[in-house]
Amino acid sequence: MYLLLVFRAMRNFIVVGHKATTTPSFSLEDIPGTSGRLDILCRAVTAAFVISHGIRKDVCVYLVLLGGEIPKTIRLVGETLRHLNPDERTTAALLKKALAVPATPEWAMSTSGIFVRTGGLAEVLTDLKDAKLIYLREDGADIRGLDAPGKDSSLSGEAAFILGDHTGMTPEEEALIEQAGARVVSLGATSLHADHCIVLINWFLDTNVFMSG
Repeated sequence: MYLLLVFRAMRNFIVVGHKATTTPSFSLEDIPGTSGRLDILCRAVTAAFVISHGIRKDVCVYLVLLGGEIPKTIRLVGETLRHLNPDERTTAALLKKALAVPATPEWAMSTSGIFVRTGGLAEVLTDLKDAKLIYLREDGADIRGLDAPGKDSSLSGEAAFILGDHTGMTPEEEALIEQAGARVVSLGATSLHADHCIVLINWFLDTNVFMSG
């Protein structure tokens, strides 16, 4: 599993779904089998936002959907997000509504806190061009050492987190990330699911592990 970090004022998670559908014509009764594994992205949304008895208001999630003729991105903003429950079916239903909205290169609101537009990873990286980029990969440097004294690698300031799905990033996407100036960092040698990576990152930031690692 691959992950890219772009630090911003709020926590941003960007998840690339290489086969995820860009149309609303999937079944809520069989999300994995009819949506290009949109269920993986639904679990990532839950991991990013859901806490006990509420959701995180300081989180923004970008879902990059590449399983159609024209890539689309759905953005979920915690500050105004409504109707999000912990189950995959409810999240998939919200995404289904977003995919039914006519998409253009400009953001269009579907429901409260959820927006959609055409475009893929390149466009999201452009949106985040002023943020610090860190590409998380199993063979990267230990993420806990980023704030070591004397290193120009502080995790303070603007940040976001971009993850691949179960297929990982393509060579073209890795080149795009490298061109954006991302550092290569690891959560460990074991390959983790995207939603598990998000849980760890939220915990790291909640507890300031980066500062004490």
